[in-house]
Amino acid sequence: MRSLLAGDIGGTNARLAYFEVDEPGATAPALRLVARREFPTREHPGLGAILELFRRADPRPIDAAAIGIAGPVKGGRSDTPNLAWRVDGSELAQVLGLAKVELVNDLAANAYGLAYLQAEDLEVLHPGADDAQGHLAVISAGTGLGQAGLFWDGARHWPFASEGGHCDFAPHDVLGVELWSWLSRKGHVSYERVLSGPGLVALFDFFRETGRGAPSAKVTQELAEDDPAAVIARHGLAKTDALCAQVLDRFVTIYGAAAGNVALQFFATGGIYVGGGIAPKIRARLRGGAFLEAFLAKGRMRPLLEQIPVKLVLNDKAALWGAAHVAAFGL
Repeated sequence: MRSLLAGDIGGTNARLAYFEVDEPGATAPALRLVARREFPTREHPGLGAILELFRRADPRPIDAAAIGIAGPVKGGRSDTPNLAWRVDGSELAQVLGLAKVELVNDLAANAYGLAYLQAEDLEVLHPGADDAQGHLAVISAGTGLGQAGLFWDGARHWPFASEGGHCDFAPHDVLGVELWSWLSRKGHVSYERVLSGPGLVALFDFFRETGRGAPSAKVTQELAEDDPAAVIARHGLAKTDALCAQVLDRFVTIYGAAAGNVALQFFATGGIYVGGGIAPKIRARLRGGAFLEAFLAKGRMRPLLEQIPVKLVLNDKAALWGAAHVAAFGL
């Protein structure tokens, strides 16, 4: 039996865990989660410092490690777009006393983790048609916006990363064009600028500053005391503030449109998985018609999209399981 360290490092939280895996050659090698801790990423100068804290509290021997990181990974390094960090796998290996630490994009880690999810970890938003040999895709909005694909090679699915969340935002109606114009004054308008935690706040500011509503006194107070994205989502979901409700409606529509784009870009006839920290919190709204209609509204491609299953990932440990898989079995 081998002991593994796995990480899922996002712009808000760093999740670290120990796993155990049976020795290679076992009839059915199984991963087992044995310990897990979470750290606020922005309270630490780098990933090395977080790893040292984790190891100091639980210094068990490890045989391998892999880290899912929210950013592009090339040559074992990553400059994280939503953190002022440079993450280097060789430096992490020194911290952990290993010959190598595998770095993988966090959405690729999510993609590897899909194989470990159970039925209760998923909610079907659109059943589509069964295509077990079709490509798959993942889209996840959280602190940033991640995307990944899983290519079917005739025998199995192979996850691969992308940075599609930074592609140009595509307005699909007059309001969207006005939103793009408003955002463009501040720089490049990517999907991440509108489809993320900060994106939810940007949408709120757009609706407010363009005269489409004003927040209640309660929302204004909570915005000053709590995470603004959480406040907006909470009141939008409960419909206790008209402005927040408008903002969340637009967010859900953009999410559906972006998911449809990803399904087409990856030709994900096997299904698309909606993950990240935001989606499970607004699942009641994602069940509504606005998300699915935006997903399907691709003109002549609508019949194709109607056949693609859409599933909501409810388990926030998917990327950890995926990183553990990489540590145990490689990329």
